[in-house]
Amino acid sequence: MIKIIPIVTLALLASSCASVGQNRHTPNDNHLVKDTIVYTNPSDGLVTLESDYSVKETADRFESIIKSKGLTLFTRINHQKNAEGVNLKLRPTEVIIFGNPKAGTKLMQCAQNVAIDLPQKVLISEDAEKKVFLSYNNPEYLKVRHNIQGCDKVMNDISTLLGKLGTEATSK
Repeated sequence: MIKIIPIVTLALLASSCASVGQNRHTPNDNHLVKDTIVYTNPSDGLVTLESDYSVKETADRFESIIKSKGLTLFTRINHQKNAEGVNLKLRPTEVIIFGNPKAGTKLMQCAQNVAIDLPQKVLISEDAEKKVFLSYNNPEYLKVRHNIQGCDKVMNDISTLLGKLGTEATSK
């Protein structure tokens, strides 16, 4: 059984991968949504979307979107600014910690150890080529990591919401 879990994890992650930079119509909408999901390393459990905006603009947009949807903003960390405070250099890098206690509590009722990965967080960073990316933990990865059972609807809702939030914050 121990050997099966990594294979299942890899299969889940690979099956949920989308192509970078393609456009698609959403089933319920008549507008285009940019597919920008990138897995640099499927085993790390991250979903990464390329942004059309700067780090600050992407973070500002994400913060505004989560607030408009009634989610709780716990904190926003500007790692570049903190690095400058100790005379070190870092490309633009921000982390936003946010969540919905109702959804998070339901997950913890299924598997209390998921609390180590809650509240949710997104990383917005700029790479060496000045490309900006928004990354978050893949809920399917967390499901396997914490052996979450009996919470499929909550997991699916969280996955859908994270995808929508990320796409809205990163796309023009």
